[in-house]
Amino acid sequence: MNMIPNSIHARDVKSIVHPQTNLEKHQEIGPMLVTHGQGVKIFDDSGKDYIESVAGLWCASLGFGVERLARVAYEQMCKLGYYHSYRHRSNEPNINLAEKLLSIAPVPMSKILFQCSGSEANDTAIKLVWYYHHAIGKPEKCKIIGRKMGYHGSTAAAVSLSGKDDMHADFGLPLERFLHTEFPHFYRNHLEGETEEEYSSRMSESLEKLILAEGPETIGAFFAEPVMGAGGAIIPPQNYFHKIQAVLKKYEILFVADEVICGFGRTGKMWGSQTFELVPDMITSAKALSAAMQPISALFINEKIYSVMVRQSSKLGAFAHGYTYAGHPVTSAVALEVLKIYDEMKLVNLVESVSPYFLKKINEVEDHPLVGNIRGVGLICGIELMRDGAARIPFEKDLNVASRFHENALKHGLIPRVVGDRLVFAPPLIITKDDIDEMGDRFIRALDETWKEIKNL
Repeated sequence: MNMIPNSIHARDVKSIVHPQTNLEKHQEIGPMLVTHGQGVKIFDDSGKDYIESVAGLWCASLGFGVERLARVAYEQMCKLGYYHSYRHRSNEPNINLAEKLLSIAPVPMSKILFQCSGSEANDTAIKLVWYYHHAIGKPEKCKIIGRKMGYHGSTAAAVSLSGKDDMHADFGLPLERFLHTEFPHFYRNHLEGETEEEYSSRMSESLEKLILAEGPETIGAFFAEPVMGAGGAIIPPQNYFHKIQAVLKKYEILFVADEVICGFGRTGKMWGSQTFELVPDMITSAKALSAAMQPISALFINEKIYSVMVRQSSKLGAFAHGYTYAGHPVTSAVALEVLKIYDEMKLVNLVESVSPYFLKKINEVEDHPLVGNIRGVGLICGIELMRDGAARIPFEKDLNVASRFHENALKHGLIPRVVGDRLVFAPPLIITKDDIDEMGDRFIRALDETWKEIKNL
């Protein structure tokens, strides 16, 4: 791309560092400049429209251009545009939102602690695991287990908990205290003739072996996403979480459910924990909490943990944790309005009604020569690009199949999520059948064009 000097594209290259971006390539090609959005589509500065098939970063649950939320933000800014929640301060939007969240929690929870992002929520949950075990006289229970290919955020602690090697490379991560067990990708990793039930047993046995090797007395918590989003929409196999939770209970290990992606309807129920019968001690949530219109996250804390926090904070003089913008009245007001919209639109019923059509449309490509496996639940699905799907033989890395697909998808007006050689769809929850048809047509055209490029290679 030949950028015009002093154009907005050139100014971007000159002034901004873009996350999750090849920085050298960005200097050459510049940005895709997004100007506005409406419904499930965004538009670039040439006027071209794109269907956002992953709701931005799994978060724009109500799509784009929701004026009702803009009005709420404006009204709250005029009334109380900022205040903190340190040292006994509070505000009405915070209180109302916390009460609403506790009323819809998938399992009984005691309190809500607000932050500004999913990363911060998980980072805070990590701190609370350590705080809790110190307070009950077991500071040695400081190790935390995540899963390979799991993703929990970008802070030093949250990314250490994550199991993504590319996010550890050259940052000196993961930090000590963080361990990783196998992730439950049945299609890729099951043994010949192994059932889902048997595979789940093998996964729980692998977790138990790790716990025993490290010493159960040193393990403080286990974190898991109900559906592994950034790992490629990995759906847990039959009875996986039942078996995992039995191991955690056996060794008195806290369980934290990362609902940052799955929370608020994504899996066909309000919470992924309900879809897969998780009973966590803490829950992290963000993204669809505000439909991506404001930066906010909420950490749910059960009474077992909170009662210990109360005693310890009295002993120390204060609960010494917080963020400047956490509990921001504007973000809380917007999030509360989002939850009202979810109630009005009967969110769970809506997702349940459109999900079969969505999954059927995606499954229309199951016999495509690029596709090896399709899996999904609610409005999230993952697709494996494979040389031979039945034999589970991947494409050669130097073919860059996923990258080729990504470029072709953009050409046809579709923004996909590519994770290695996996594709993920998680569109805005307001997506209609007509939107799904249009998304499916663009998807098929991008697949066909990619196949034409590589079929003889």
